Amino acid sequence: MDQHNATFGVQLFIYDLSRGMARQLSPIMLGKQLDGIWHTSIVVYGEEFFYGGAGISSCPPGGTMLGPPDTVVELGNTEVTEEIFMDYLSSLGETTYSGDKYRLFEHNCNTFTNEVAQFLTGNKIPSYITDLPSEVLSTPFGQVLRPILDSIHIAPPGGNVINSQNNHS
Repeated sequence: MDQHNATFGVQLFIYDLSRGMARQLSPIMLGKQLDGIWHTSIVVYGEEFFYGGAGISSCPPGGTMLGPPDTVVELGNTEVTEEIFMDYLSSLGETTYSGDKYRLFEHNCNTFTNEVAQFLTGNKIPSYITDLPSEVLSTPFGQVLRPILDSIHIAPPGGNVINSQNNHS
């Protein structure tokens, strides 16, 4: 198939890692309502791409241990070919999004999907997702929990690491 004039649909898969618990417990623990603890991924070219403590990974859509997404958002279409996209991801995996650079609050799956969504479509992911870390950290309990939460690296099992090259210092 000639990919020269082809367009490809781009989706955002949204998962609530708390499985509804954030909605129930956040008013008590944080003093504000959170609807979920969001993990996101990009689905394009028939694959789901995400970032976690292992780096950039891919799997068939819904193929991680998280199962099917809670929500799917259509981000638009891209004319970027799969070959160019994979080169882009490989570059990100060697630099900005290697596994050792993962930080739960500042540099996470949502940071990755926001950057990739803009690369592919020019569109950002919803702000309620990207604003979640600052929402949590703006509370006294969030500040108390930060040292513990900073040590957490989320890497949903079930994916294949795109660039497993280790960062040798």
